Amino acid sequence: MKIFAADIGGTSIKIGVTNENGEIQIFDEVETERKKGGPAIIRKLEDIIAKYPDIDAISISTAGQVNSEEGYIIYANDNLPNYTGTRIKNLLESKFHVPVKVENDVNAAALGEKYFGVGKEYHDFLFLTFGTGIGGAIVIESKLHRGFTGSAGEFGHMNLYPNGIPCGCGKRGCYEQYGSTTALIREAKKVNPDCTNGRQLFEMIQLGDERLYEVLDNWTNEIALGLASLIHIFNPPCIILGGGIMEQELSIKLVSEKVQQHIMDSYSGVKILRSKFGNKAGLYGAISLHKFS
Repeated sequence: MKIFAADIGGTSIKIGVTNENGEIQIFDEVETERKKGGPAIIRKLEDIIAKYPDIDAISISTAGQVNSEEGYIIYANDNLPNYTGTRIKNLLESKFHVPVKVENDVNAAALGEKYFGVGKEYHDFLFLTFGTGIGGAIVIESKLHRGFTGSAGEFGHMNLYPNGIPCGCGKRGCYEQYGSTTALIREAKKVNPDCTNGRQLFEMIQLGDERLYEVLDNWTNEIALGLASLIHIFNPPCIILGGGIMEQELSIKLVSEKVQQHIMDSYSGVKILRSKFGNKAGLYGAISLHKFS
């Protein structure tokens, strides 16, 4: 089966086309142009798919809350305007006459790690991705746990600090206001205004900026606090961490050390692992929707 897979994010759309063995032979990445809104994103996607007339199936990983059975967007925030309600499955099946499957991007990334990455040897694990916010997914007995309304895994909105920093969800003190990459850079800029992204932060730390190292140290402690709660609730054998900031070995090292400080000894066997595929995990997960389901 030759699969066209796409991972739709706020910044870019990653594209992969597999061969008959499910291996990605063609990879590309284009700008989402999200400000044009959901209908324009779908038109752009259709134009791309049309370049591959010999595909047998289409798999979509996408930002937003997704009804995976019916293949539509339950809810998307203003990062993707006019995307809520978009019936991706119906639109693409009507146009290309091949089966289409749609999944939330973080769920897809977890599946990518389950079938192709560091999650292969685990039946149960949690997956978290750190970026603008914090996304999460739960894998139990090798299957996604979706919850009552299909939106389980919103770890970014665990309440760490009552009456804390206001969050875009309308609440205060949410995990992602302290543990996201956005939160890290916000704090970094307070001590060094020239530090505007994760790459710069680690470069400056390598050059000996002790103030930024302290910011990173405090940030990884916030992450560990959230993970400790999840560990005590789910008792997983491992937690896989994704997002560009987690591609840095120092991030994983500090988080792992601090997690052990915050959990009970009886939970100390949990492993903190780095995603194998980084920001391509969602693409591999999209492929798995047809290959393994």
